[in-house]
Amino acid sequence: QVQLVESGGGLVQAGGSLRLSCVASGRTISTETMAWFRQAPGKEHEFVAGMSWARDSPLYADSVKGRFTISRDNDKNTVYLEMNNLKPEDTAVYSCARRSSWKVVLGRDEYTSWGQGTQVTVST
Repeated sequence: QVQLVESGGGLVQAGGSLRLSCVASGRTISTETMAWFRQAPGKEHEFVAGMSWARDSPLYADSVKGRFTISRDNDKNTVYLEMNNLKPEDTAVYSCARRSSWKVVLGRDEYTSWGQGTQVTVST
């Protein structure tokens, strides 16, 4: 069974940066599509970024394009989310997820394993 563990969240001022990590165990992610989602209080889960196992064109939500970068290190079984120029509206619990497919999709239900999440809080 795959386990995903996120880290790197925290409190940062607007305009600051954070780098989230998601380490997978129990299965290699080298043939998996990996994605980051977030959930703000009182809101639905929102797709943030995703990358297929082939590392072809990553997909980003419009709200984070140009500010966030998803990357992966298959040797370390880890996926990252570099977040720059953070805004208060980026405040949420960020979770990584995987699906056994080559294609990045936006729907939360398409992903079969999830981490517990890491809190990101951006202050004004």
